[in-house]
Amino acid sequence: MAVIKHVEQRVGVFIDTQNLYHSAKNLYHANVNFGQVLKDVVGDRILVRAIAYLITTEGGEEKGFFEALEKVGIETKSKPLQIFGSGAKKADWDVGIAIDAVKLASKLDVVVIVAGDGDFVPLVEYLKMQGCQVEVAAFGKSTSGKLLEVCDDFLDLDENPRKYLLGSRR
Repeated sequence: MAVIKHVEQRVGVFIDTQNLYHSAKNLYHANVNFGQVLKDVVGDRILVRAIAYLITTEGGEEKGFFEALEKVGIETKSKPLQIFGSGAKKADWDVGIAIDAVKLASKLDVVVIVAGDGDFVPLVEYLKMQGCQVEVAAFGKSTSGKLLEVCDDFLDLDENPRKYLLGSRR
């Protein structure tokens, strides 16, 4: 994938924290260094907005994580974990991420989706039709093949896991 990246591009970064968190835990038994991911996906370009989408728990133990994200320039949006009567749990921000990316697309040259979820394929296709360059950053081992096909560029965090992880045991 050959894409042009230049300093005048306006970039919006949309981070599906649950997606990356679970990929890092399952693949490396580690946490993601979101600050480093943000730094590398933006590069020398102009960051317009970086938003991380998070799930809160009743205990609120994620407060420190939220603060750490905000310290590195990442806004946070949160909603509570849904627990259904059957005991099933749902923690999903896909629609919220898609709506925000669509709403901000006219102010951006580049949209970066930090997730490997194939559910984002229609979003990528739509944003490209609106004239945005769409880049994806995720762990390649857990990224949808279709998402890789439709995006303009892909940062594979698996290529340098030490750079993108905290507390790796592998």
